[in-house]
This record gives sequence, C-alpha cells and structure tokens, in this order.
Amino acid sequence: MLVKSILENKGFDTFEAAPEDTVLTVLRMFRANRVGFAVVRDDSGVVVGGVSERDICQAMSMEEGAGRSTAIKHVMVAPERCQMSDSLIRIMALMTQKKTRHMLAYDDEGFQGVISIGDVVKNRLDEIIHEEEEILRYVEGTGYSFGT
Repeated sequence: MLVKSILENKGFDTFEAAPEDTVLTVLRMFRANRVGFAVVRDDSGVVVGGVSERDICQAMSMEEGAGRSTAIKHVMVAPERCQMSDSLIRIMALMTQKKTRHMLAYDDEGFQGVISIGDVVKNRLDEIIHEEEEILRYVEGTGYSFGT
C-alpha cells in the first residue's frame, strides 16, 4: 500500500494552526477534534511546520518552558516528510528510525496531507487481515477457481 492510497482512504483534510496561535488555542483544537497534531501554515498558506501534543508537553516541561499563551511558532517542529509514492513499509521504517508519529506527505504539487502512526497501524492491520482471509480461502479450497 502507498501513502497515496492511505490518504485517499482516510481523506486529505488536516487540522491547521497559525504560527501566532497560542499553545492553549491549539490544545483546545486538539481536544475538540480528538486529534494530536496540527499543520502550521503562515499567512500565505505555506506549511512552515507542525505541532503535536508531544511537542507541546516537551516545550512546557523545560525550565524556561512554554506557557499557555506562548505562540505555537516557538513550539512547532519541522516534521519528517514522505512522498505520496512511498510504501507503507517504508513509512513504518522511517517513523521508527526518526522516532516520529506524524509525517507530512508531499508530491510534485506540494503538501498533500498527514500520515500518522495510527494510519500506519490501521492500514497494516487491514493488509494482514486481508492476507489471512486469502490464506484461509486457499486452505479451504475456495480461494481459486478453474474457469468452468
């Protein structure tokens, strides 16, 4: 399965924040929408970063850390990127290697969407279930046919 297929199945919509939005504003958006990541876009619509619950927790826990009114531009990170043509296995390897839970998906036209670890797990599980069903049909003798 490719990143493109994952996004086509789940949708291309993302939750977004502006660099000047406060930590509290973003956390309220997370809670209201039951999400943990937002793309950060500047006034012209260009993706300038991303912010996750984890990024906010880390920023707030520092000695001179972020507070509720801190602008998200001081907390956001440059998320890892992937291509729409990347395979699910490649995304799994990249997320593991980079220790990230979110990746921004791009193609030749630019930013397309966000792939989360939850998307990866769901789609990999779907693949495994499909493979198991195919094996069971084969073992039962119902997984193939002879054109009669």
